Amino acid sequence: MLDGTSPLLRDFWYLALPGAALRPGRIGHKRLLGEPLVIGRTMQGEVFALRDVCPHRGVPLHHGRFDGRELACAYHGWRFGPDGRCRAIPSLTDERDFDVGAVKVRAYPCRELQGNIWVYIGAAERDPKSLPPPPAVPGFEAAVPQFSLSRHFPCHADHAAYGLMDPTHAAFVHTSWWWKKQARRLRRKEKHFEPAPLGWRMKRHRLPPESRIYRLLGDEVTTEIAYSLPGLRVEQIEGNRHSAVSLTAITPIDEQATEVHQVFYWTAGWLAPLRPLLKRFAGTFLEQDLEMVRKQQEGLADGAKLLLIEDADTQAQWFARLKQEWLRAAEAGCDFENPLPAKTLRWHS
Repeated sequence: MLDGTSPLLRDFWYLALPGAALRPGRIGHKRLLGEPLVIGRTMQGEVFALRDVCPHRGVPLHHGRFDGRELACAYHGWRFGPDGRCRAIPSLTDERDFDVGAVKVRAYPCRELQGNIWVYIGAAERDPKSLPPPPAVPGFEAAVPQFSLSRHFPCHADHAAYGLMDPTHAAFVHTSWWWKKQARRLRRKEKHFEPAPLGWRMKRHRLPPESRIYRLLGDEVTTEIAYSLPGLRVEQIEGNRHSAVSLTAITPIDEQATEVHQVFYWTAGWLAPLRPLLKRFAGTFLEQDLEMVRKQQEGLADGAKLLLIEDADTQAQWFARLKQEWLRAAEAGCDFENPLPAKTLRWHS
């Protein structure tokens, strides 16, 4: 469904926060797919995620104290390890035969990869060893991001995803005094798409000469963009001198709110002094998308219906179709099969 009421997808890795945002011995808390999480990093640098509720009296664990090894509840001091198992109950006396280790907070698979902290939200608890690895950007296996951005979008994750893959809004939304100022001259575009694991891919193509910023990577700059469930966009840009990758990850907070993360990598080390400026430019684009989502929510609250057209809105339709097929396969207990065909789409933008 394209009205923003379809179920949130479980059994996926979701980007929770940048690794740089969580120092050793610290914890943070947030909500993913409606589930309260406390996310921490031990003094040894390992990340973990627990359900943010003490099983004793229900106080959120993030109100407690974390010493880099154990997380103590603020109410009665019950202490839990990064695996979620209780390690101590201070009020117990020696006379009581009670198995402290039998008390457990749900632990979510949590891994750090390429400078991002991912949490696996499953329909049920699973052995972490049985899970696929978190999403990775190609070509930057041991890298950390040049910079990351995160914004809170007041909408269902589907609407954030539709905006992410909308190819025709840039001339009307992404305009600034320094970028396509009042751009209204639209050009005909023709792009070729093919199925990809859990999604689809816009085949590699050359960027137009007017995209001057990409000349920093060299000549004959090309790009390839892949979209996949549960809400990931990976763009690989390659020039004859350098390459860059942008990862956009949509993480549902709940049914009405979403966090959008953008992570950037590049090989041109000499761009480091320009990092603050590039981060500001990227942040401007994301803020423009956020402002349009806020406006869209006004219309949706008044009962607006979505009228989609072929080609320009086909990718949104693909995303909805993939979600439906994923949910159908999960309900039937069978393997997911990508139903999308290879196709050429044409539009003006």
